[in-house]
Formats: sequence, structure tokens, C-alpha cells
Amino acid sequence: MKINLAEFLDNLDSALESAASGRERVERIRQGKPVAALVSIEDLQLLIRLENELDLKAVRKVRREKGKPISLAAVKVRLGM
Repeated sequence: MKINLAEFLDNLDSALESAASGRERVERIRQGKPVAALVSIEDLQLLIRLENELDLKAVRKVRREKGKPISLAAVKVRLGM
């Protein structure tokens, strides 16, 4: 379901119920583009699990690579912090 802000506010209970039940994901549209979404807690937990798996995969890849360690101070300098 894609809705603008006025429709979202007018139908908030229905939108929340649709997302919570897993029947439907509700997208908030601004100027014709999706900017936010309501999803079931199961979808959110899946997203978090997938993000964690990708993060772990990236960490394992970095650990396998050979190279000189970089200090936090050097990273901050490179990032302009």
C-alpha cells in the first residue's frame, strides 16, 4: 500500500494493523517517492538479522585480508574527524 501523509494520518489505525498483521507493507510517499515504511515486527527482525549477517561477513573478509593495521587516529584523520 502506498499512501501520502494525509491518507496515512486519516487511516493510521488501518495502516498499522495492515503492517502489524504482515498482510501488507505500508509505504509513506512524498512527491511520488517512497520515504518511509511500516512493516511487521517479523519483517523488521528479518531485516536486522540480514544486516547483522552482512556485517559479520564483511568483518570476516577484513580479518582474512593481509595488511597493515590502521589506528583509530589515522582513520579519523582520513575521514576529516
